[in-house]
Amino acid sequence: MTSSHLPVSGLSRRSFSRLVASAALVGAPSLRAQSSNRIVLGQSAAFTGAAAQLGIQFNAGAQLYFDQLNAQGGSNLPRVEIVKLDDGYEPDRCAENTSKLLDQDVFALFGYIGTPTSVVALPLATKGNTPFFAPFTGAMGLRQPFNRLAFHLRASYNDETALIVKQLTNLGLNKVAVFYQNDAYGRAGLDGVNLALSERNLTPVAVATVERNSVDVAKAVAAINAAQPQAVVQISAYKSCAAYIRAARQAGYGGTFFNVSFVGTQALADELGKEGAGVVVSQVVPSPYNASKPITREFRDAIARGGDKVQANFSSMEGYLAARLFAEGLRRAGSRITRDSWINGLESIGDQSFGGFSVSLGPRDHVASRFVELSMLTGDGKVRT
Repeated sequence: MTSSHLPVSGLSRRSFSRLVASAALVGAPSLRAQSSNRIVLGQSAAFTGAAAQLGIQFNAGAQLYFDQLNAQGGSNLPRVEIVKLDDGYEPDRCAENTSKLLDQDVFALFGYIGTPTSVVALPLATKGNTPFFAPFTGAMGLRQPFNRLAFHLRASYNDETALIVKQLTNLGLNKVAVFYQNDAYGRAGLDGVNLALSERNLTPVAVATVERNSVDVAKAVAAINAAQPQAVVQISAYKSCAAYIRAARQAGYGGTFFNVSFVGTQALADELGKEGAGVVVSQVVPSPYNASKPITREFRDAIARGGDKVQANFSSMEGYLAARLFAEGLRRAGSRITRDSWINGLESIGDQSFGGFSVSLGPRDHVASRFVELSMLTGDGKVRT
């Protein structure tokens, strides 16, 4: 494993009022002005609330790539802009935001954060014949059945939980409990754990839930601790997972905690501090701290060129890669860029390497990557992969 410092968050976490957040188009241009030299993307994501750092960081990474792409003279690509709306990680607000964005005729919906929000947005995008690109979720229900308008950058939760369960059982840890968010995201992760365990003739020794955007974990801790699991797989957002880890340890639990990537690695580390030592998180993009891959060096160079305003973390790395993949579709779309020509451009990518990060897309395969690896928090401001 290699290690690097997790930088301290320098972005605002202030809560804005729901009224302003849901009604205002943040930095909104005139969206109907799609043209040969301008592409506008719409993003509804959590920019406030219990999952805010996921939306903030993903958007920052994507904006970093697009800003530098836009600044390149003679690139023969249109200017790409993102209009973002805050949904607070709540499906009803996401549905309202998505309808607004579709009414404004954005080129594509981009970088939605989370399963419960993406689940309500994808049917709206499909009805509006608008692409749905690189949602920050690994739920199988968004990938099957195949949808020509939907493209996924990241591996699935089934891929992540398969690796987690493999690691656990290889270590001889067969008594596994699951703490999951009581919504589509949590159930998707639970399904993945159950599938991976069933392939080894195992089942969870206990399961317990937490409500979305809540840190009320007392009942879950009591239920799971009573089963005395050797490990707890967590399928929730960083605030509730951190609250669970603290409460479980205070109640005497001495086992291991594993999380899927959606938890937000830096956000979880920031929440836990020293209490994060030994917590494992699966990752679906290369480490932004280990410069062994060219894509990581490219990402960190882009941050430096942008004035070091973006934090290097897994969420911002995913946003950067999503923007890079989007732009590759534009490069392949031909001289007249339309939604159809851009989709055709993406489908022509085949097998490619983005600086050591392998992607693969085709006419019947819109999941670009199945990359998964494990990382560990050390509790001293570092993450190891």
